[in-house]
Amino acid sequence: MKRILSRLALAASLALGTGSLAFAAVNINTATAGELDGVKGIGPSKAQAIVDYRSKHGPFKSLDDLKNVKGFGDKSIARLKGELSVAGADAPKK
Repeated sequence: MKRILSRLALAASLALGTGSLAFAAVNINTATAGELDGVKGIGPSKAQAIVDYRSKHGPFKSLDDLKNVKGFGDKSIARLKGELSVAGADAPKK
């Protein structure tokens, strides 16, 4: 399904004459589990683990904080660096 949506977006981009797609990185401090699940390399359980960790411990200060979430290690974080961002680390806990 993700591939189909990506191809449709590319086709629309080409039809509109822009010729390229620019995707914004997903902010792990504000994204829903559904938004995180849309990132290649993050499935539903990892997405929910990120949201649960954030709810319990507050906002992430850096992507390296993902090491504290079950299922994430140095290699997976390195692969996701271009896909994820961290902003709003000073936001209050929810």
